[in-house]
Amino acid sequence: MKTLVLAAALAAIFSAGTASADTIKIGVTPGPHAQIMEKVKEVAAEKGLDLEILEFSDYVVPNQALADGDLQANSFQHQPYLDNQVADRGFELVSVAQTVNFPMGIYSKKLKSLEELADGATISIPNDPTNGGRALLILADKGLIKLNAEAGLKVGPADVTENPMNLEFAELDAAQLPRSLDDVDASVINTNYALEAGLDPGKDSIARESEKAPYINVIAVRAVDKDAEWVKTLVEAYHSQPVKDFIAAEFKGAVVPAW
Repeated sequence: MKTLVLAAALAAIFSAGTASADTIKIGVTPGPHAQIMEKVKEVAAEKGLDLEILEFSDYVVPNQALADGDLQANSFQHQPYLDNQVADRGFELVSVAQTVNFPMGIYSKKLKSLEELADGATISIPNDPTNGGRALLILADKGLIKLNAEAGLKVGPADVTENPMNLEFAELDAAQLPRSLDDVDASVINTNYALEAGLDPGKDSIARESEKAPYINVIAVRAVDKDAEWVKTLVEAYHSQPVKDFIAAEFKGAVVPAW
């Protein structure tokens, strides 16, 4: 299914040709990003800007398509991911606006608060560097551990410098974290996987990531387009009250506006 969705999106891009001055092709991922962009499209249309929304199930292709000029913008990634893509692949892409945050949450079937964590408790975290580091930064922000400051956002269990409660970290595939709740004391879970598992981030988490954490999502464009008038219109449409109201009503705190 993932391959079919990706192939369909690419086919749509290359069959549509070059966007006109008033029609912008923007890449998103399915789910909240796509839903929000549909609302942005309504507001942008009132400002004379037509958005053609293309969904991708892959995180790499939307940046490649943007760099190649097959998209004019994308809205699916947080700033650290974009920074890594630019550094690793040499893309001349920049962020032009912050959009939303999906605060990670700490969940537990055994505890009602972090204060109930016992010495030697096991906490499951994602096993990929970006999200695993993000989970550890949340635990550090809550005062449970201290991390090597020189590691920045790319931290792992080896970068834990102080662990007064002797916490154990079980590194698992991010999608499997909700299933680990029966076997661990707590788990730090990405919002999308929490929602898929039927968890309510606002009600079921015992702690959440700060809304001003570094992992705020962004709109990205090619560097040469960053000052274009259509970019200003796109950002104005996204940062409008109707879009903010839609996010609040649709996602009830699981997705948080960052403007």
